[in-house]
Amino acid sequence: MKILVSNDDGFRSEGIRELREALLTLAEVTVVAPDRNRSGASNSLTLDVPLRVFEAEPGIYYVPGTPTDCVHLAISGLFDYQHDMVVSGINDGPNLGDDVLYSGTVAAAIEGRFLGLPTIAISLSTAPNSGRHFQAAAEVARLLVAQLLRKPLEKALILNVNVPDLPYKDIRGFRTTRLGFRHPSESMVRAKDPHGRPVYWVGPAGPQHEAGPGTDFHAVGEGYISVTPLQIDFDPAFRFAARADLVGRY
Repeated sequence: MKILVSNDDGFRSEGIRELREALLTLAEVTVVAPDRNRSGASNSLTLDVPLRVFEAEPGIYYVPGTPTDCVHLAISGLFDYQHDMVVSGINDGPNLGDDVLYSGTVAAAIEGRFLGLPTIAISLSTAPNSGRHFQAAAEVARLLVAQLLRKPLEKALILNVNVPDLPYKDIRGFRTTRLGFRHPSESMVRAKDPHGRPVYWVGPAGPQHEAGPGTDFHAVGEGYISVTPLQIDFDPAFRFAARADLVGRY
């Protein structure tokens, strides 16, 4: 059994180190991750320049590219062996609700699914001054992977897992959830560079909006592990447009 591990926080991150150590108890693990933090990269691929791959130490590789680049290269010919599963994380911060649209951690899992492998994205819901219990999240990942080795996922599904930032003994259990929603992001932040020229920062993510019972926000807030099955399928939207006679108007 060979597991590919990636993330969007970079190959040096605490989360990916703890994840690798936990999964080594179950299988051979290869890490292919960005050379630096690429949070918010979503599903982007680098197409305008060639990519390079560097080996930091045996079994750990880094790429000056996006999380999707890393998984794509690793599965599509970088190695002379095939992987059986992709586990992405452990993300330093939650990927709840609308976050999945921007998350490089979730995107790495999506790329693995596009290329035919079962995948999990796992995030620790850290916040300022929270405990940073990456070992607890790593144990959650190990349990889920062990379960999936016995009973694989349906081919269309990706598991988006968010773990409350608590000691493992204080986590209340697992809940299957749906995505909640956030309010729109806050306004951009204006600043100036050292030469007095204007620069702009993208504003912080908006606060929770739809976060009631059954959502990933609610489960994590109550101290449970949120497990949200994702399915990347645009066909239903197309069928809706066709029924509404929208497609034929253009």
